[in-house]
Amino acid sequence: MKTNNSIKAFQEAKEVIPGGVDSPVRAFKSVGGTPLFIDKGEGAYLIDIDGNRYIDFVQSWGPLIFGHCDPDIEEAVIAAAKKGLSFGAPTLVESELAKKVTDLFPNIDKIRFVSSGTEAVMSAIRLARGYTNKDDIIKFVGCYHGHSDSLLVEAGSGMATFGTPSSPGVPFDLTKHTLLAKYNDIDSLKKCFENSDNIACVIIEPIAGNMGLVPADEKFLQELKTLCEANKTLLIFDEVMSGFRAGLRGASGIYGIEADIITFGKVIGGGMPVGAFGARAEIMDMLSPDGPIYQAGTLSGNPIAMSAGLASINKLLEGGEELYSRFESLANRLSDGLKEGAKKNNISLQTDVRGSMFGFFFNDQLVKNFDDALKSDTKMFAKFHQLMLQRGVYFACSQFETGFISTTMNESMIDEVITKADEVFGLLNG
Repeated sequence: MKTNNSIKAFQEAKEVIPGGVDSPVRAFKSVGGTPLFIDKGEGAYLIDIDGNRYIDFVQSWGPLIFGHCDPDIEEAVIAAAKKGLSFGAPTLVESELAKKVTDLFPNIDKIRFVSSGTEAVMSAIRLARGYTNKDDIIKFVGCYHGHSDSLLVEAGSGMATFGTPSSPGVPFDLTKHTLLAKYNDIDSLKKCFENSDNIACVIIEPIAGNMGLVPADEKFLQELKTLCEANKTLLIFDEVMSGFRAGLRGASGIYGIEADIITFGKVIGGGMPVGAFGARAEIMDMLSPDGPIYQAGTLSGNPIAMSAGLASINKLLEGGEELYSRFESLANRLSDGLKEGAKKNNISLQTDVRGSMFGFFFNDQLVKNFDDALKSDTKMFAKFHQLMLQRGVYFACSQFETGFISTTMNESMIDEVITKADEVFGLLNG
């Protein structure tokens, strides 16, 4: 596999872009080698600027549930673009997409669109603080909710302590209001509530996708909900990744637990940059212009992104549960095949699936939280990633990310990947 053009492009990019990339994980630092510069996508495939073709399990980190260049979404984008790229004024398509989403979620009366998942979560937390008139928040170690200041935190000396900044440029005065708990550990959450009576919200990825795929235990989520209610604290489900990916109603539908606020992204943009947050009317009506909590964005509800999102959601509604059953069948076929191939070669591999999301860890123990995930063999993953790339299979370039199935994939494609993985496992064990 030749990557001369990508190597050259990366060197040139580093001259004008920090690290040569506009998002750190793209730099391939955790897996080695040079990041591939992409020329185009076709259905389930990516084609790089050297002409190499890859089966793509990243799918733009989730939003391309119908694969690259889906004709219906493409048509919707082109039609909208012909009317204008942006107006900074209301359009009918915003309300149409909002109604589609709110109709699916009984705990959401109103929704506001923004331009990214980071922006959605940042706004949801501000809303929770304003609604409850409290300052502190709880997040879980290993869950990623964007790069806003109060969420870039790392643990202190104890299990349930106020966080300290995990990045230069983040003032301690901001992170001191963030408490950290352990995922799937209700005792650590209880300690957070013992440490503060000023907690506005608890935010969680109910199906974590940013430490690898690590779903929350149902009992844990139920106890989390009960604790929030008892402490008059809002529960925020960050479904930027899992929303419409794990199921038509995301983790909310799978677990049957109604969070006070839900954040969305990825799929509702159909490949365009979109985020959103929604809640019942009494919470959302606190937002400006109806209420005192300020939130705004010039490109929020952009007609191009709204049109792409509407086309995507309509296709999901048309496919219904049968579509998600097919996703899960393909994801399980892949996960089972990988696990079997690893076992034949005496390699420990843990796998999990939720709808069209899948994940795997080179780990001899079941992964339930970030501490478990960190015990994975990242060097083994890096070798696996590089060898699979050489065979035309594009997995996420980190052990701590999630993979995605699209409608453009089929059984024969999955079997082709399993065959290539078997060969790679043999080399890793050699």
